Amino acid sequence: MTENLENRRRLPLYRTMQTPQANSFSRRLTSLIHRIYPDVDPNILSSMIVEAFWPEGTKPRKRGRLPSNNLWTEKDALLITYGNSILDGAHKPLDLLHDFLLRRMKGVVNGVHILPFFPYTSDDGFAVSDFRAVNPQLGDWPDINRISEDFHLMSDLVLNHVSSQGTWFNSYLQGQAPYDKFFFEASPDDDLTDVVRPRTTPLLQKVETANGTRHVWCTFSHDQIDLDFRNPEVLVEFLRIIRLHVDNGISIIRLDAVAFLWKEAGTSSIHLPQTHAIVQLIRMLCDYAAETIILLTETNVPKAENLSYFGNRNEAHAIYNFPLPPLILHAMMSGSAQYLKRWQRGMPPAQLGCAYLNFTASHDGIGMRPAEGILPAEEQAKMIETIKDIGGLVSMRALPDGGEAPYEINTTFYEATGQTFDGKDDFHFDRFICSQTIVMSLEGIPAFYIHAMLATPNDLEQVAHRGMNRAINRHRWDYPKLNALLDDPSSQHAQVLAALSDRLRIRAKQSAFHPNATQFTMPLDDRVFGVWRQSLDRHQSIFALHNVSAETVDVSHIAMNLIDDEHWFDLLSGEPIDVNQDVITLAPYQCRWITNRT
Repeated sequence: MTENLENRRRLPLYRTMQTPQANSFSRRLTSLIHRIYPDVDPNILSSMIVEAFWPEGTKPRKRGRLPSNNLWTEKDALLITYGNSILDGAHKPLDLLHDFLLRRMKGVVNGVHILPFFPYTSDDGFAVSDFRAVNPQLGDWPDINRISEDFHLMSDLVLNHVSSQGTWFNSYLQGQAPYDKFFFEASPDDDLTDVVRPRTTPLLQKVETANGTRHVWCTFSHDQIDLDFRNPEVLVEFLRIIRLHVDNGISIIRLDAVAFLWKEAGTSSIHLPQTHAIVQLIRMLCDYAAETIILLTETNVPKAENLSYFGNRNEAHAIYNFPLPPLILHAMMSGSAQYLKRWQRGMPPAQLGCAYLNFTASHDGIGMRPAEGILPAEEQAKMIETIKDIGGLVSMRALPDGGEAPYEINTTFYEATGQTFDGKDDFHFDRFICSQTIVMSLEGIPAFYIHAMLATPNDLEQVAHRGMNRAINRHRWDYPKLNALLDDPSSQHAQVLAALSDRLRIRAKQSAFHPNATQFTMPLDDRVFGVWRQSLDRHQSIFALHNVSAETVDVSHIAMNLIDDEHWFDLLSGEPIDVNQDVITLAPYQCRWITNRT
């Protein structure tokens, strides 16, 4: 326990009232503290936590929110973007982004994830140098506030590490309290053989400090120094940062790289019990906040590990559905949904009060770790070979035995669907739209990277310029040029945005697409990925069919079990469905949303 914590004056734990509800809050908080910090006085730390999350003049709810399906609806969809994905050299990028959102995305999505918008030194924002400021090259807090007035806004809490050039780490090097105890130190003699990490760079970095030579832990890069959450003051500081975000209109908090939060030599240093307890503590505070706050964990790991962050309805409200990008891409490349269906059948419905975040493309590459145990090695090898054929790249990760394995494929998703295992064809547009329609159809909340919505090509020039594979999928559009392309109905960019926008507008009106609506994976021809969705009130059914092949496929009415006395039609084409016919025909890469009512 640090000196600052030991000297802390004792504050009332739940200073606003003394009620049974307050006592319940206190017991739960002290219980979590004991699990994380068994040697710390829980009453003192509880008071610090409450004061950090509810500063003077604010207070918790009398009762915490209970898990429910009321935090989201079928109208919810997110756009993922950097604050500077759109530039014009004259206006603030955040103002340009706001204009783009109002001009092109209003009524299409109702939420936006602005990737780290803080001052930083590397990794496109994920080496934060100041958690309390907006990057002045993007704008300022009032610009963030204006966007949050029109869209649900997600921000990144990059809580595993900070920039090596920021104030916190510089103060650590100089031995200045409290930052002299903010960073995780280890010894080269420690047993670190089992440590799991997504990079091939050395884990430890030797630094000279006012207190002597130290070796600091660097999960990602030597410009991203890992924080030491064994020091409770680190946790308290991040609770203050969450409060700053919420006060500026943020309603979704994304816990970046949270799986690596707690480290111990001699372990894998991923998903440790203390990490889950910290997520539970943050979730409890969010549930007691007056504002509605949704907690999203970013854990790009295999299925069981990823699902663990739902906890027992007491950790993340939402988790990324990380297996989707590689599995959907494989289906599009192979012409078979075999592995996608097998995985989807084994996915449990999200627990009450929880939801999946579904996507294919993000600012990172297409992660291959989530496909482990699902896609055979030979199928992954075919994907990688195909990606290389279209000019994409592959990033590697270090293995405990000193070897390497593919970590992610680097490409825009639009380019990734440009050809199949059999080569190029004339179905690129249809194949891409099919891939994104699957995301819209599944249980959960759909999210779309701006460069998927805009059919952005691979930016190999930026890869060469910046020396980073991920730059291939982080193009920065010139706004006048982009608007000219989007105003030209013959451009691929306008056609893709229009097609996806139309489908998202249709989707938002269907109660069967509520994120927690019933889902059943249909046993169809492997060329067709089909799910049955039914609204929570059982009023509407949608049979969502997606032909992932370049062949025409017939689907039997019997396989779909359409009820005879209902009137069925295709939401996407408007075509009525005659239940007396034997089959429903799907053209290459055609999607159908067959429903009994809107």
